[in-house]
Amino acid sequence: MQAINDFLVGILGPDGPLLAAAGLGVLLMLLALPALLKKREDPLEKLKRAAADPAAASNENEARKGKLRNDSSRVKLDKYANFLEPQDEEELSALRLKLMQAGYRQKSAVQVFYLAQLVLGLGGMALGGIYLLTMLIAGKPLSTTTMALAITLPGGAGYYLPKWWVERRRQSRQQDIEQGFPDSLDLLLVCVEAGQSLDQAILRVSDEMRAGFPVLAEEYEIVAQEMKAGKDKTSVLRDFADRSGITDVASFVTVLIQSTSFGTSIADALRVYSDEMRDKRVMRAEAKANVLPTKLTLGTMMFTVPPLLIILIGPSVYDIYVNLLGGGGGGGLFGGG
Repeated sequence: MQAINDFLVGILGPDGPLLAAAGLGVLLMLLALPALLKKREDPLEKLKRAAADPAAASNENEARKGKLRNDSSRVKLDKYANFLEPQDEEELSALRLKLMQAGYRQKSAVQVFYLAQLVLGLGGMALGGIYLLTMLIAGKPLSTTTMALAITLPGGAGYYLPKWWVERRRQSRQQDIEQGFPDSLDLLLVCVEAGQSLDQAILRVSDEMRAGFPVLAEEYEIVAQEMKAGKDKTSVLRDFADRSGITDVASFVTVLIQSTSFGTSIADALRVYSDEMRDKRVMRAEAKANVLPTKLTLGTMMFTVPPLLIILIGPSVYDIYVNLLGGGGGGGLFGGG
């Protein structure tokens, strides 16, 4: 044991045994992870579930037999659902809604999200470990804090990278919807007043808005297709508001639902709400314009005032420096002969 300890200290430095133990522990965890993930379902639990709900079990078997196309990637992820999905139903619903607002509507989106966090987190830790070993082999002394940061920082960055990406994509989509929503209401009003039904008008608006605002056009197309499929109009509109995550869209959905419930004219409701949305867009533009002078002040102070001070005060400061250095003799740079 002493020989192994001396060997590790000679290669990895004073903390060699500790690093070797940590690396061995990580290696054992990685080796045990596939065995845990590939754990098959208990046959007894399957029989209990089938006995509790025979109809569901029969439908599951029929679907498995009659399925023509098998999504192998989703099936593989479903095996690891217990590890790649939160067990809290509220947390699962909130994450699924956020992913839908970011544009990821697949059934396995939550599982892919957690898998990306796991893979990127472990990959960052592995990269940090490789860097650490390279430094130690090169003979550069490293403190324990530096070693810990070299492992945890890349791992933490890889773990939070999917969250940052989803939130960034969600905000980008919401900005696109907010920018194109007032124009889409005007087009929707024109189509409704021309005699088209609501679902036909929404489908036409999605075609017209596709070139300028593809995200909003995609959402309108989903609404139109769900209405054509026979889904309840109220549920379709509420799902549209949930997918967008924007207050203005939720208010618009409420207006349409109330107009349908009370039997009032949809065109009148659209006309009033489109005018309100145009006013809100003007107010948002004015708010950004009012904030602009404050933002320009900092840039002006940083990039304009220092050069101006150098030009105005620089020669005088230089003359004072020359006079003090020369004991008061001479006129300096701009002094007389």
